[in-house]
Amino acid sequence: MDKIFEVFEKVRKESPLVHHITNWVTIYDCANIVKVFGGSPVMAHAVEEAADMASIADALVINIGTLSSRTIEAMKLAIAAANKKKIPVILDAVGVGATKFRNDTMKDLLKFRIDVIKGNASEIAAAAGISVTTKGVDSGHVSGDMMKIAKQLANERECVVVVTGKEDICTNGESAFVIKNGSPMMSQIVGTGCMAGSVIGTFCAVEKDYLFACIAGLVCFEIAAENADKTSEGPGTFKNKLFDKISTLSDISINKMKHVEEVR
Repeated sequence: MDKIFEVFEKVRKESPLVHHITNWVTIYDCANIVKVFGGSPVMAHAVEEAADMASIADALVINIGTLSSRTIEAMKLAIAAANKKKIPVILDAVGVGATKFRNDTMKDLLKFRIDVIKGNASEIAAAAGISVTTKGVDSGHVSGDMMKIAKQLANERECVVVVTGKEDICTNGESAFVIKNGSPMMSQIVGTGCMAGSVIGTFCAVEKDYLFACIAGLVCFEIAAENADKTSEGPGTFKNKLFDKISTLSDISINKMKHVEEVR
């Protein structure tokens, strides 16, 4: 885990194009977070161009937070194009478990090659086929071992699974890590979960070890959140300072503050 900053620097150097078909509520924040890290965000939702945009991108982030039949069609076209190009596809399972429409959409999208599935505990449990009730887009109660559930889903889908929460789980089914960085303030504003998915997509665009890319992206994002929390006056100033603190991340601060544990 000593090379996290190297991946961050690679993002800055290569400025990967990260195509999003994402949540309309948080689309501006997702674009901003990619840009602040050094990537190049593009939000192309139209059926007429989704595949073309994915074919020139370095990563594809699909976020099902605000679904429509037309958007789902665009998602499928974009994922098919991304699979053909062999670029990473990140699927943010926002609200899975809340409605039949979202559950059915998730099942349809999982017919394609997905490289990273990200969500909170109840979203990941629902994606794994466990009966849960999601509180809209917030995590509901899950009775079960989330590490075991995440590993099982990762093995079944042959992908990386990221479970976000007070402590994050990242696993490819064999190796598993827990990230203990972050700030409670992250749960006080809308969009940090969606931004985390965009950060993961940005890091996966330049790092082919997707498990390490997920860890590196989340560590950088959450250390910046910790630093922002230190001087923020509340949710509003925290959000602004979060973007500022990303730009001041250094190798020294990351190595000093990172809290990542491998689970054996």
